[in-house]
Amino acid sequence: MQIVGYDSLEGGLYISDRNDIEYVPLAAGDELSYTLAERHCAGTIHNGRHIRCDASETPYCHDHQDRWVCAICVGECLKDEMDCYEEHAIYLAAFAPDSFKVGVTKLWRVETRLREQGADRAAHIKTVANGRIARELEAEIANTTPVPDRVRVPTKRAGLHQTVDAHAWESLYSQFLPIDTFDFSYGFALETQPMGEVMATGTVVGTKGRLLVLDRGGSTYAVDMRDLVGYEVTTDRNEKQLQSSLGAFS
Repeated sequence: MQIVGYDSLEGGLYISDRNDIEYVPLAAGDELSYTLAERHCAGTIHNGRHIRCDASETPYCHDHQDRWVCAICVGECLKDEMDCYEEHAIYLAAFAPDSFKVGVTKLWRVETRLREQGADRAAHIKTVANGRIARELEAEIANTTPVPDRVRVPTKRAGLHQTVDAHAWESLYSQFLPIDTFDFSYGFALETQPMGEVMATGTVVGTKGRLLVLDRGGSTYAVDMRDLVGYEVTTDRNEKQLQSSLGAFS
């Protein structure tokens, strides 16, 4: 079996067994007991079937990388023909305690996109006619203010046990006269900072964007699900010795 993908919205893993794809939901209280073996390219999924690839690059080799040019667009379309003619939203997202970013998405996907990223709070600050205009304004904000256009997963993990600095957040989004604001919950709360690990064994606490939170051996761990993609797995419980949390160094 091989982990070939993840669901950052609902929380789940996609596992290939003899080319068939199984979706494994990650609900609070579920027990995971996957032992990680060798890691290689996760291949691709075509018509609901997994096509294996044994290339050593992870999580995807050069032939199987998802080259989504819109992710690096700043308003000058990189496609042969521009196709982002739907209304787009420009938003600000907050990640506890005080990491903020600007982003864009199709208008109808605003809440979905924010949950996929694991945002704690957000503000929809502008609606524009198409993706080109949205990307131009996103780049302008990122280049002319202290607000970047991305927050890395390790930063999000470091704030999992904290809440958003309300004063800093309100001071930021109020400058943009927001259309709407959001306050998200992911169904769990932590008292101490979880440790970063790459594993798929333990009791599921919950998921928040790409982060899977697990309890194991009296300690709490946060796993970037993208770091699991490509691993061959067995269901034998791994007794790997993990560092004690020591109260997550609180």
